[in-house]
Amino acid sequence: MTYCVAIKVNKGLVFASDSRTNAGVDYIATYSKMWRFNWEGDRSIVLLTSGSLATSQAVVNAVKRDLENPAAKFNLRSGKHLHELAEYVGKLSQAEQKQHAEAMERSGSSNESNFIIGGQIAGQSPEIFLIYPQGNYISASDDTPYLQIGENKYGKPILDRIISGATSLEDAARCAMVSLDSTIRSNISVGPPIELAIHTVNQIEEPYHQTFTMNSTMYKSLQKHWTEGLKRAFNRLPRFEWEKKKES
Repeated sequence: MTYCVAIKVNKGLVFASDSRTNAGVDYIATYSKMWRFNWEGDRSIVLLTSGSLATSQAVVNAVKRDLENPAAKFNLRSGKHLHELAEYVGKLSQAEQKQHAEAMERSGSSNESNFIIGGQIAGQSPEIFLIYPQGNYISASDDTPYLQIGENKYGKPILDRIISGATSLEDAARCAMVSLDSTIRSNISVGPPIELAIHTVNQIEEPYHQTFTMNSTMYKSLQKHWTEGLKRAFNRLPRFEWEKKKES
């Protein structure tokens, strides 16, 4: 399992992902779930993946193959709109799943993957799309300006409370980090390193990118301040009436 989140605010986009694919008593594997494609001045694209590692890697390989093949009918660079790129990735995913469907059904395993694709094409607004295993997709909205894939329930509350269109890119990035950390604390199938990418609106260039391990100074400080802040807020919660009577 894994957890990835993409956030859309007025000033740009934030992408964050963990790197754990399998977890158990005797086996933990680590793979990046974030792929960045950039053509300066033309478009900047980020792809996040979750679900079947075999399917997601095959899709990413197909994306790279089409970019290198002059005869390819479509690729990430030829699409005129981001929703066309979302449809393209959905079709690649569907084709890969169909190719191995019979074998996966016999083994009782799932080869489904989810994707988030986002970024900006020059002259257009930044966008993010969640692509389902069935190949269809949705975009973020003003009411819900973020998209999640993977083990999303533990990291959702902080996003609901903090994120809006007016949130700064820096605060959105911190919120994404807290969302990942909350999930890591509650689910062994999600784990570091954490990758973070930030795209500033109308800056069509390689997005800011950083990787955080459990020992990264920034990550350790964020964990410490968040935990202490939660405890302080909890201790300041209103008292029940029966507690007030006891205290008096």
